[in-house]
Amino acid sequence: MQSCKVPLFHQCPKDIISFETMNGRWVLCLTTLTRGTETPRKTMLCYLLPVLLAVQALAVLEVQVPDLPVVALYGMEATLNCSFSHAAPFNLSAVSVFWQLTDTKRTVHSYWGGQDQLEDQGESFANRTSLYASQLGAGNASLLLKGVRVADEGSYTCFVRVETHGSASLLLQVAAPYSKPLVTLAPDSNLRPGEEVALTCVAHGGYPEVDVLWQDGHGRNLTDNVTTSLVANEEGLFNVRSVLTVALEPNSTYSCRLANPLLGEEGHASVTITGQNMVFPPVALWVTVGLAVCLLGLLIALAAVCHRKIKESCEEARAAKELEEAKELEEESKTAMTPLKS
Repeated sequence: MQSCKVPLFHQCPKDIISFETMNGRWVLCLTTLTRGTETPRKTMLCYLLPVLLAVQALAVLEVQVPDLPVVALYGMEATLNCSFSHAAPFNLSAVSVFWQLTDTKRTVHSYWGGQDQLEDQGESFANRTSLYASQLGAGNASLLLKGVRVADEGSYTCFVRVETHGSASLLLQVAAPYSKPLVTLAPDSNLRPGEEVALTCVAHGGYPEVDVLWQDGHGRNLTDNVTTSLVANEEGLFNVRSVLTVALEPNSTYSCRLANPLLGEEGHASVTITGQNMVFPPVALWVTVGLAVCLLGLLIALAAVCHRKIKESCEEARAAKELEEAKELEEESKTAMTPLKS
C-alpha cells in the first residue's frame, strides 16, 4: 500500500479513513482497506491530506503562562514564563513572539523573522527586555525583564505564532523590602506615668503598602490610637510613618511590627520605658510642693519669733543699762552735795 506522507498516525478501531482529535490536535487515521483497488485508495489519501492541513491551520496554538502572579524584586531581574507547543518541527524564522501590556496594548518586546524587532517598543522598556532565543525551538517564549521598577507592575500578554497562533496573560507584582523600623519616643525625658506620650515608628524604601501592628509588652494589639501614613518617593517606593499615642505605665514596652504582604518578611522594633525615665507623678509633686511651702512658712515664722525675742532682749538690756547709769549719776550727785569737814 502506498500513501501520501502524513505527520501523525493513529490506530483507528475500524477499517476506515477518518479525522479525529488527539490531545487537542487533529490527526489522520489510516488503516488497511479491504475493498477497492490500490489506486482509488491512494488517490483518496492524497486528497484528504490537504484537508487535514487546512484543519490544522484553523487550530489555536496552545500557549501557557503561570496561573499565580509573578513576584519580582525591585531593581532585580524577573522572568515572565511563557511556553508553547507545536505538533511538528518548525523553522525559527517562522516563529513570531509578541509581549505587550494587557491593558494599554503597549509593546514590551517583539520578535519575528529570526530576530528582535524593537522599533515599536515602549520607551520605558528600552534596553531592559530580551527573549531566550536559543530556546525558542523548544517552545520557550519567556521574557527576561531587567531592572524591575514599580511602574512595571501589571498584566502582560504573551502572543506566539507558528503557522497557528495563541496567547495567554499573566500578572507581574513588584516587591521591595522596607528598611529596619525605628521607634522613637517624644518626649524622651521628664516622663510621668499616666501621661500621654507619642511613639513614632518609621521605615523607608518598601513596596507594596505595609501592614503595621503595634503591641504592648504583653502582646496585646494596640490599634485604637494609631495613625499611619505612607508617602511614595520618586521611584514609587513607600516611606511609612506610624504614630501610637498611649498613657504611660512604669517599666512598659511598646513594639512596632511591619509586615510586607508579598515577601512575607517582617520588621520589628521596640522601646522600653524604665523607672529611670520617670519623674514624680503629679500627686506626689503637689505633696512635695505643699511640704516645701509649709517648711518655708515655718522657717519664716521661726525667724520672726527669734527676731522678736532678740529685739525684746536688746530692749531689756538697754533699759537695764540706762537704769544702772541713772543710779551712778544719782550717787555722784549726792557725793558732790556733801560739805567738806574742816
